[in-house]
Amino acid sequence: MNTDGYAQYQQNQLLTASPAKLLLAAYDGAIRFCRIGAEKMREGKLDEQSTNINKALAIVCELLSTLREDVDPLLVARLKSLYTYVIEKLAHANLNNDLSSLEEATKILLQLREAWAEAERILQQQGNAEKAA
Repeated sequence: MNTDGYAQYQQNQLLTASPAKLLLAAYDGAIRFCRIGAEKMREGKLDEQSTNINKALAIVCELLSTLREDVDPLLVARLKSLYTYVIEKLAHANLNNDLSSLEEATKILLQLREAWAEAERILQQQGNAEKAA
């Protein structure tokens, strides 16, 4: 397989993606790194565990830093609280080899991802209905 072509394809997908698709991709990445981190934790591979949990942490920190309070202050306050909690759980999991904290953080990320995916589906349906009218 031509990895250069595939990498270019992936880059183009991200560069042309809607904000909602980028948000879902960020959640997908964080969840993937959490799952890999959990796998490495179970295997006792601390370096790989730490690398992957740190990648998930970086994504959640980026999600936190991109919140815009001017859009919806109440929603932003709630998301800040959730993101901060997830960050704390990820850090605790990594420092203490605590699988339950890692699983809790992953569960929250999965729920947030599903909520945003559902919001995107609803917006698409509304857009399609408006176009048809």
